Amino acid sequence: MTTRAPAPAPTLSRNAPLSAARTAATAVRVLRQLRHDPRSIALMLLVPVLMLTLLRFVFDGDRRTFDGIGASLLGIFPLITMFLVTSIATLRERTSGTLERLLALPLGKGDLIAGYALAFGAVAVVQSLLATGLALWLLGLDVVGSPWLLLLVALLDALLGTALGLFVSAFAASEFQAVQFMPAVIFPQLLLCGLFAARDTMHPVLEALSDVLPMSYAVDGMNQVLTHTDTTAAFVRDAVVVAACALLVLALGAATLRRRTP
Repeated sequence: MTTRAPAPAPTLSRNAPLSAARTAATAVRVLRQLRHDPRSIALMLLVPVLMLTLLRFVFDGDRRTFDGIGASLLGIFPLITMFLVTSIATLRERTSGTLERLLALPLGKGDLIAGYALAFGAVAVVQSLLATGLALWLLGLDVVGSPWLLLLVALLDALLGTALGLFVSAFAASEFQAVQFMPAVIFPQLLLCGLFAARDTMHPVLEALSDVLPMSYAVDGMNQVLTHTDTTAAFVRDAVVVAACALLVLALGAATLRRRTP
């Protein structure tokens, strides 16, 4: 009588569909690590609040100016802080070998990127709630539209910063290099988003460039809430563009995720 060899254990393709269980497990692991990193938590949650408070008292004698740019910066500050923290934290996992070990497990690239995005997205929700609540109810930011729309754009901006941070971490070899990506990725958007000058008054080449940068739509969305009582078609467009850019960058991050050793 012959015995049949046991069937080989099934392996998971790196291109397998997303799994809710694997994604949630990755997100929980990242949140547990963040819990032991108080400096990163403080940078993500407190820096936007402190910057908005400082801005409020910088324009203490000119409340209209604060109302004019405060809403825009309510979206820009979370984007910048989430970009910085996410890129450094993800790169730290690469250089420590944690990401290498995870990629050796039956875990799809999409699960890994989605787990990181979910974890940092949860932090982004808390960050957006704190910053928006402070700006509206303690600093007296005067907006015509719904505060919930303001919160929505702030959250989308924070998620976009998370996605950008995950993406650029694949191209940095050290934390210093990750920080160096900020002038290349964030600063041009900051200059061209319409915060310092109306985009339609810029040189035509710069105006065309600003039309393809997601931060421009983040600022436009905030300005829509600032000046309109109802949800406008322009606001919906701006929110959809920011959300679509975040999803696109996350997809690119999954595509560029790779092991550093064969």
